[in-house]
Amino acid sequence: MASRIFQTFLWKFILSFAASLLGMGVLLLLGNYLAEQLIRFNPSKSFFLTKALAYTINGIGSGPVRVIFGLLLFIFLFFSLSRGIIKRFDTLTSALQAISAGDLSHRIDESSSDELGVVARSVNEMARRLQLAQEEERAAVQAKDDLITGVSHDLRTPLTSVLGFLEYIEDDRYRDEVEMRQYVHIAYEKSLVLRKLIDDLFEYTRVTSSGFPLQRETVDLNPFLGQLAEEFMPALKEAAMACRVHPADGPLIVDADPELLLRVFENLISNAIRYGADGGALDILLRRDELEPAAEIIFRNYGEPIPQDQLPRLFERFYRVDASRSKATGGSGIGLAIVKSILDLHGGTASATSSRRKTEFIVRLPLPCGSDAQPAEAGAGD
Repeated sequence: MASRIFQTFLWKFILSFAASLLGMGVLLLLGNYLAEQLIRFNPSKSFFLTKALAYTINGIGSGPVRVIFGLLLFIFLFFSLSRGIIKRFDTLTSALQAISAGDLSHRIDESSSDELGVVARSVNEMARRLQLAQEEERAAVQAKDDLITGVSHDLRTPLTSVLGFLEYIEDDRYRDEVEMRQYVHIAYEKSLVLRKLIDDLFEYTRVTSSGFPLQRETVDLNPFLGQLAEEFMPALKEAAMACRVHPADGPLIVDADPELLLRVFENLISNAIRYGADGGALDILLRRDELEPAAEIIFRNYGEPIPQDQLPRLFERFYRVDASRSKATGGSGIGLAIVKSILDLHGGTASATSSRRKTEFIVRLPLPCGSDAQPAEAGAGD
C-alpha cells in the first residue's frame, strides 16, 4: 500500500512536471510570436511596450530573456498544478496529527477515487475504530462501576438483615424459643438470597470471561424443553400456573452446550413464574424459522405487561422493571443478562415483546447444516 501511494505521488508529480514543461513551451512560442508581431506592426517603437521589449532584448539578449521568462513560467505552472496534490498530502498529515493528539472525531474528505482517496478512507476507518474502542473502554469502566454498585447494594441488604437477626440471638434479645426460631428462619432465608446472588454473579462472570470454552453437543430442543417443563412442575403448581409445551413439527436440533442451554431456559421459565403468575399460564412454543436456518423458542406468559420503554433494557445486568430490588418483586437482576451472554456465545439472540394480552421472551439459535441428524443427548439434564 505504501509503495502504491508513493507511486501515485511520483506519477502525479511527473505529470505535473511534464504539463508544466509543455505549458512553458507553448506560452514561450506564443509570447515570441506576439513579440514579433508587436515589433512588426510598430517598427518605430512608439508604444511603451514595444520600446521596453526592444530595450530588454537589446540589453540582455533574446536568449537569456527566453530562459528567464521560461523558468518563471515553469515555476508558476508547476506550483499551480501540484498545489492540489500538496494540499491533499497536508490534509492527510494534519488529520493524522489530529488523531494522534486524541481528536478521534476528525474525518477526511473521501471523494477521491485514487490511492489518496483509499488512504483517506483508511484513516477515517482507523479513527472510527479507535473512537469505538475508546467508547467501549469507557462503557466497560462504567459497567464495572455499575457492577460494583449493584453487587454492593444487593449483597448489603440481605447481609444487614442476617447480621441484625443474628445479633438479636447473640444478645438474647428474644422472648422465647419460638421467636428465636423465627429469627433463625429469617436469617436462613436471607442467606439463601445471598447464595443465589453469589451463584448468579459467578455464573455471569464465568460466561462473560474471554475464551470461555463451550462443550457443544447436538440437542433436540423438543424433548429437552419438555423434560425441563416437567422438572418445573412443583414451582408452577405453587404459582398456580399451567405450562404447555408446543413442540416443533419434527426434530429441532441445535449444536450447543447443554448445561449452558439449560441455564438459559431455566432462567426464562423462572422469570415467567416470578412475573407472569397472574396470567395463570406459560406457553413454550418451538418452531423452525422458514426464512433462515434458526430455531425459535418463545416463552409466553399472560401476566402484567412490561412498559415498552423498558423492553430494550431487560437484558442489562442488574436491571429490573421494578426498581425496588426487593425479594418479593424479583431476583438478582442478573438472570436475563446471563441469558444474553450465553446466547451470544452460541451465536444466538434474545428479545422481548409485551402487550396487554401477552409477554413473550424469544430465543433464536442457529441451526447447523444437516440439522435433521439424531442428537447425541435429548434430555434437559442428568
